[in-house]
Amino acid sequence: MNKVILMGRLTRDPEVRYSQGDSPLAIANYTLAVDRNRRSGGDDQTADFINCVAFGRSGEFAEKYFHKGIKIAVTGRIQTRNYTNKEGAKVYVTEVVVEEQEFAESKSASAANSGYSAPAAGGQPDAGVDGFMNIPDGIDEELPFI
Repeated sequence: MNKVILMGRLTRDPEVRYSQGDSPLAIANYTLAVDRNRRSGGDDQTADFINCVAFGRSGEFAEKYFHKGIKIAVTGRIQTRNYTNKEGAKVYVTEVVVEEQEFAESKSASAANSGYSAPAAGGQPDAGVDGFMNIPDGIDEELPFI
C-alpha cells in the first residue's frame, strides 16, 4: 500500500502550469514544510520539505486558494521518477501525488501565521465570528469540491 498523510505549511505560492492539448490539465507544484516529532526534548525545530503535485481540479483549487504560509493537510501517494536534464545528468525526483487536500486551520489563523491578508473588497464574503467564511446562497455551482 502506498498512502501518505501530511500536514504542513506551504513554503511558497503553488506553481501552476497547464498541459497542452484540447482539454488542458492544471498541474500545481508546491512544497510543504512538515514539522518533525522530536523525542530528544530539544528546542531545535526541524522540518522536512516535501514536494507535492496536484492535477486537474485539485491543481486549479491550489492555484485559486493556496498561498505561502497556509497550513494544509494532504493525502496522496509517493511517486518516484527520473529524467535527464540539459547537462545530460540523470535527475531523480520523489514527490507526493495529491489525491485529497484541505485547509488545516481557519482563515484568520492562517492570516495571522503567514502574514497574508485577503483582498479587502474583492467580492469575497467576510469571515464570521467563528473564523469560517460565510458562503452566500446559490453558489453551489461555483464550488470546486461539490
